[in-house]
Amino acid sequence: MVAQTETRRDVELIAHLMRRAGFGATHSEIRDYAQAGYEAIVERLINPPDTSWAGNYLVRRFHYEQSGMLTPQGGPAYWLYRLITTNAPLYEKMALFWHGIFATGYPKVIHGKALSDQIRTFRRKGMGKFDDLLIELAKDPAMIVWLDNQENHKSAINENWGRELLELFSMGVGNYSEEDIKECARAFTGWTLGNTEYMVLRSMRDSDWPYGRIAWHFEYKPDDHDDGEKTFLGHTGNLDGEDIIRIICQQEATAQFIARHMYHFFVADEPPVPSWPYTPPRNPEAIDTLTQAYFDSDHDIRAMLTTLFESDFFKAEDIRYEKVKGPAEFVTGVLRLTGEFDRPRFEIRDRSFQMNFMGQMLTNPPSVEGWHQGVEWIDTGTLIERINFASEQFGDMDKPGVRSIVSDIMAQDPDPSPEALVDMCLDHLGVISVSDGTREILLQVAGEGSLSEDKVANILRLAAATHEFQRA
Repeated sequence: MVAQTETRRDVELIAHLMRRAGFGATHSEIRDYAQAGYEAIVERLINPPDTSWAGNYLVRRFHYEQSGMLTPQGGPAYWLYRLITTNAPLYEKMALFWHGIFATGYPKVIHGKALSDQIRTFRRKGMGKFDDLLIELAKDPAMIVWLDNQENHKSAINENWGRELLELFSMGVGNYSEEDIKECARAFTGWTLGNTEYMVLRSMRDSDWPYGRIAWHFEYKPDDHDDGEKTFLGHTGNLDGEDIIRIICQQEATAQFIARHMYHFFVADEPPVPSWPYTPPRNPEAIDTLTQAYFDSDHDIRAMLTTLFESDFFKAEDIRYEKVKGPAEFVTGVLRLTGEFDRPRFEIRDRSFQMNFMGQMLTNPPSVEGWHQGVEWIDTGTLIERINFASEQFGDMDKPGVRSIVSDIMAQDPDPSPEALVDMCLDHLGVISVSDGTREILLQVAGEGSLSEDKVANILRLAAATHEFQRA
C-alpha cells in the first residue's frame, strides 16, 4: 500500500493533482510528495527547483530531424522527449494548454523550427503575466504566418490576426465590435517577419540538412505601420500593438475567458469555445474566483494556477476521473511510467505516430480553434489505439519502468491476497481508484494462479485499459 488508512485521502488528492497539473507520478514520487504535503507540492510544480530534461545536446545528436525539423514529425517527436523527461511537468502541461488555445499548425506554416520556437515561448512566458505572453505571441513568426500578419499593411489591412486575437485568444465573441477588429488590425500593421520576403523564404532560400530552413525572426517596419489615431474598446489615441494588448488584458471579459479555459483544462470539461456566448459556465463561482485572482495579481498566470490548485472546486472528489486524458497527456503519462526512453531511441518517432493515431498530432491542430477535448477524444478507433498502446507498454518486461514496478510489487509481499495485489498494482500506476465493477474484474485475474511476473504485468495491462486510467 502506498500509505496508511489515515493518510490515504491526502495521498489520493496528491495523485489527483499530479494527473491534472502534470502527467501522473510514480509510486515513489507520490510517496515522497505525501510526506512534503499538498501545498508544498503545488509550490514545487508552479516554481520548480529543477527544470532540466533529457537535453538538446543529447536528443539532437541522435536525431538530426529534431534539429532540422524539415518534416512535420520532427517537432512533435522532439516535444515528446521533453514531455516524458522533464522535471518541471507543469511547464510542459501549460505549453500544451496554450498550444490548444493559440493553435498554430504545420500545414500552413511549413516550418517545424518556428513552431517549436513557439512552444518554447509558451514555456518561457506561459506562467507569467498574460500581457507579456500576448505581446510575445504577436511577435511570434509562426503566428504571424499562421494568421497572415505579414500581409497586414497600412495601405491594406488584413484583419485575420486582429479578429482571432479578440475572438479566440482573449475576449470571446460578443465583447467587441467589427470596428474594434479593424482598429486592432491597424495597430498591428508593420509587425512582420525578418530575414527576407515570406514566399521567397519558403520556396527558394531553404538551406540544406541538417540545419533546416532559414530562421525567422520578428521585424517591425515603421514605414508600414499605420500611426494614425485609433479608437479601440473606448480608448482613443495613436495606439500600437502593445497598447491594444494592454487594453485587452484590462477587460473583465478577458479575465473570464482565460479563467474558463483554465477550468476546462484543469478541472472539468466545458463545451467548445464557440458555445460559450450562449452556454453559461459549469461552475460560475469558480470562474469568478479565478477572475478575481487574475486582477488581484495584475494578470499573473502563476497566481491563477495557485488559486485553482488550492481551491475546493479543484480538490472535490466528484470531479476526479471525469476528464479524458488527451493523447499527448496519455502517451506521456504511460511513457513516464514505463521508462522506455532512458536515452534517445529511434522508437520516439513511432510513439509520436501512435499519438497521432489517437487523434492528436502536436503542432498540427485541426483548425485555429484547436482540438475539441473531453469525450470527443474517444471513439471506437482511438480507444483501441489507446488500449493497445498501454497494453504493449506495460506488458514489456524489458522496459526499465515496468521491470521496476513488477519487482517492487513482488518484493512487497511474496504471497499477497488478490485484494492486496490489485491495490499494489493500482498504486504503482499512480494511485488509481476504480469502480466496484472494474475492481471485481481485476480481482478475478489476481485470484488465478500463483504470484509471478507475468501475472503482475497482466494486471497492470488490464488496469491501464480501465475507464479510470484513461481519465485524469
